Amino acid sequence: MALRKAKFRHFSYFILPALLLLVIFVLYPTFNTIFLSFVDSEGNLSLSNYREVFSSRDILDPRGLERGFPFGSLIHNLMWIAIHLPLTTLVGLFLAILLRDVKGGGIVKSIIFLGMVMPMIVGGIMIRFMFEENVGVVNLVLQTLGLEGKTWTAYPETALFALIFGSVWLWTGFSMILYSAGLETIPNTYYEAAQIDGASKFKMLLKITIPLLKPITVVVLTMTLLWELKVFDIVYIATMGGPGGSSNVLALQMYLYGFREWDFGKSAVVAVLITASTLLAAIPMMKSAGDEAE
Repeated sequence: MALRKAKFRHFSYFILPALLLLVIFVLYPTFNTIFLSFVDSEGNLSLSNYREVFSSRDILDPRGLERGFPFGSLIHNLMWIAIHLPLTTLVGLFLAILLRDVKGGGIVKSIIFLGMVMPMIVGGIMIRFMFEENVGVVNLVLQTLGLEGKTWTAYPETALFALIFGSVWLWTGFSMILYSAGLETIPNTYYEAAQIDGASKFKMLLKITIPLLKPITVVVLTMTLLWELKVFDIVYIATMGGPGGSSNVLALQMYLYGFREWDFGKSAVVAVLITASTLLAAIPMMKSAGDEAE
């Protein structure tokens, strides 16, 4: 009995500091934010913050479907997911397969991965210059093809798409590296047996490579989706949500409510919305990853 108490005491020396940090920096801020979201401007508990936020055009603008941008920050985040998620996943997989057995492929991968290790603030500045009318590389390519360029981030109908497509190169390195690691775990004997049976490279891709990379795909989709739901720094630096809110996103709107309007109740509501969205997105994918591991 004394030995058991001694073991528990020694164990608590290691676990209690971690639990204390978890409570201070994770649990308390989370529950305090949820509580703050129900506190109105007069200090009473009510749903007024939720009513104001969800009836605001900053979050969901019903007129956007009729007149075009902005649609509201929630719809803009969904557009990030619809475009950015499949692009970064598929391009990362394609590059991993393409550079797998290429001489010097490691160097090319390192260059592509620079977008991931670069601070997103710097990435936002680079995206802004990429789409500038006079100095941007995008317009340089368009002019080479005989097309007319413009400052794509300065127009409501193109600003959000410029940020999304510009950020693809920043995030593709993440999926490419994970898929490259996953490809190394697939035995070559599988491909050799398929070749003997007369399978084409495309059929081997569909029947061997993609199914065996499913656990990697779950990780890539989960991490990318979470990043897209809370994307902030690129939008803040490149466009500040403009012009006219056409590239605004939830995390930036949370910042604007809190530190521009000084309305921390509405800011907390958006924070709760982002947290709920990430949980709803992450839990099914993590469950799928667990089922794959079993």
